[in-house]
Amino acid sequence: MGTPRTVLITGGNRGIGFSIAERFVADGHRVAVTARSGEGPAGSLTVVADVTDGASLDAAISEVEAALGPIEVVVANAGITRDMLLIRMSDDDFDDVIDTNLSGVFRVVKRSIKSMMKQKFGRVVLISSVVGLYGSPGQVNYSAAKAGLVGLARSLTRELGGRGITANVVAPGFIDTDMTQALPEAQREAYLGSIPAGRFATPDEVAAAVVWLAGDESAYISGAVIPVDGGLGMGH
Repeated sequence: MGTPRTVLITGGNRGIGFSIAERFVADGHRVAVTARSGEGPAGSLTVVADVTDGASLDAAISEVEAALGPIEVVVANAGITRDMLLIRMSDDDFDDVIDTNLSGVFRVVKRSIKSMMKQKFGRVVLISSVVGLYGSPGQVNYSAAKAGLVGLARSLTRELGGRGITANVVAPGFIDTDMTQALPEAQREAYLGSIPAGRFATPDEVAAAVVWLAGDESAYISGAVIPVDGGLGMGH
């Protein structure tokens, strides 16, 4: 493994976020997760925070840094969905998804970046989605937020690239989670048919890409979008 780092992962209490936290813990890093409820994996510190509430993030980050030291890696993973066709989508359905999935990332990164600037080392990894660039019917809000993360990472790279800080995007495709397992069989088959790899990803495959981007070997990679989608979104 590389140098042990202090890592903050938002939404680390389930799904992909939980797997990312597990992987960082297994690799010997000091890991904290934010959650609105529930807990991160064994060996991590869980702090209660809501990414739509700046004051709760201020308190959470202070708690993490007091316990584990200045944040060196931030993984912005917390997200929600409010899927429906545009014609039926309310203003609130759009605003809520943008507030969590895009503005929430801004709030977390802004508060984590100060430590990184002082240390002249930082890794910002934003969890987007294949639909951020590929598009998806019924996900105008989610897709727009996830696409916005690409502009955020690239602007951050231009602002802070000279200070030893990288900002990259991981874009997962379909992941084998409770959510995909609950899909009707015909829908699962249709999705699988569109993925060149012919299978869904495991959460751990996403975690592997995140951990690599957070490490010492990836210091010259910034502003990149790394797809973990079995070839689904090629060229997008």
